[in-house]
Amino acid sequence: MNLFGKLLTCFTVFLAVLIPSSCLAQAGEWNAVQQLSSTQQIKVVLDDGKSYHGTFESATDSSLVIHAGSNDQTLSRTNVRRVLLKTHGHRGRNALIGAGIGAGAGLGAGAAIDNDCSKTSIVCTGNKGKAILTPVFALLGAGIGALIPSGGWHEVYRSR
Repeated sequence: MNLFGKLLTCFTVFLAVLIPSSCLAQAGEWNAVQQLSSTQQIKVVLDDGKSYHGTFESATDSSLVIHAGSNDQTLSRTNVRRVLLKTHGHRGRNALIGAGIGAGAGLGAGAAIDNDCSKTSIVCTGNKGKAILTPVFALLGAGIGALIPSGGWHEVYRSR
């Protein structure tokens, strides 16, 4: 296998490990809504399609109070289709994880290339493969990790 083929194989494995499969949100119970704190940002979608975005105030067995704009909205639980919670992103953490995975993949690819120094080999790199590919793959991994979406809106409740 030539140098390009080895790099392509290593990068393909790297992407397959790094990119997580997306999971569908599981519908929670109403008690999960009742346990939210009053500082959390939520979005409530009603059965008629209207939605409210604001700060969670309180929830009882029959209603939900949300501070939207300058006033509080009291919404009946029977009309609530979905409640979504705003979560913070983890781009920095994802970039560090990607950099670690990329550095490992680069080190492995560099070691494979550097190991191919036989008498019949046209290219003998010494330790340059590891020295070059480790930081290059680490930077690629950090960039990919930072691009992976995280945070955003996560479903806390969905009516049945």
